[in-house]
Amino acid sequence: MTQPDRELPTNAVPPTKPRAGIPRWVFKILALVVGLLVFILALQLLKQGAKEYGRQIIQYLNVSTAANSLGFGWLLAYIFLSGSPVAAIAVSFFAAGTITAMQAFTMITGSRLGASFIVLFVGFIYYMRGHQRSASISIGVLALLTTAAIYVPALALGYWLLTSGVFAGLQVSATSPLSSAIDTIFNPILDAIKRSGLPGWVVFGLGIGTLLLAFNLLDRALPEMNAERSAFQRIGRLVYRPMAMFLLGCAVTSVTLSVSVSLSILVPLSAKGLVRRENTLPYIMGANITTFIDTLVAALINGGPAAFTIVLVEMISVAVLSLLVLLFFYRGFERTILRTQELIIHTNRTLGVFLCIMLVVPLILLLVK
Repeated sequence: MTQPDRELPTNAVPPTKPRAGIPRWVFKILALVVGLLVFILALQLLKQGAKEYGRQIIQYLNVSTAANSLGFGWLLAYIFLSGSPVAAIAVSFFAAGTITAMQAFTMITGSRLGASFIVLFVGFIYYMRGHQRSASISIGVLALLTTAAIYVPALALGYWLLTSGVFAGLQVSATSPLSSAIDTIFNPILDAIKRSGLPGWVVFGLGIGTLLLAFNLLDRALPEMNAERSAFQRIGRLVYRPMAMFLLGCAVTSVTLSVSVSLSILVPLSAKGLVRRENTLPYIMGANITTFIDTLVAALINGGPAAFTIVLVEMISVAVLSLLVLLFFYRGFERTILRTQELIIHTNRTLGVFLCIMLVVPLILLLVK
């Protein structure tokens, strides 16, 4: 027997089909367009503020050598918990004539060394949530060690490339239509700020705030990388192939435009046993190369051919050393990094000493003359 249909209460509202809202991709495209415009505006504000206040900052901190700018960029990345804004500031300082080409080069290097610290910070948060200490924190230590092991020798190679004139004939700049469009859109805003008589430090601070807003908008526009689901859970077939992990690190950072984000993904993956720590080294090396994409764009828009060459030399230096290690010295490199990492996280005391070193070294670099 069929059951009789139940009658709805007299005061019940009949169910309705959910109304179709605006597709999510529309918001992402809008966030991308607005984020790019805000990013360009931030670069212009930083350049304008750096002409006045940027020079005052450099003089006040007495940033007069390449070592000083290395420590300066390193410490700023700690403050911002990201390297990309600091690299953009370095390009703006160079474009304004506040720092030399070599100081811009080392400041960008410092920004990448400091950016790896956020991975250790994320690992510590994961550990505080009850996950295993070694699995949570070790990825951050590995990111710091791997980045330093590649970037420090890359300083020497980059110095030679910049001073030898290898790229002297390279003249890459934004095309005339693009430059004209940027001037048309942003010159009225910049002229209004000039007429307002705002101090240079206010314009520079406004530029930093605008830059952080731009990165926030771009983060919302870019595809989400969730370590709890998606293709990262099927990574097992790739983790034993160093070159595959290297390319994966390049690809993920190209999408997220943030080495902090792409490396932080490794923390939950390691804590859940989805990827072994020793298999993350090539991934970290790849991520440290394509993280320069946004800085290349900033240099092209804000600094001209000379700034673009500086960032390109940084990218090439890191890529060359990474590939040399990956192709010829990987097993020895892996053993050295893993042994050092085990010594660092062996006890709370050794970990504390390591963290102190990571804080003291950039301070020494900033202060040494």
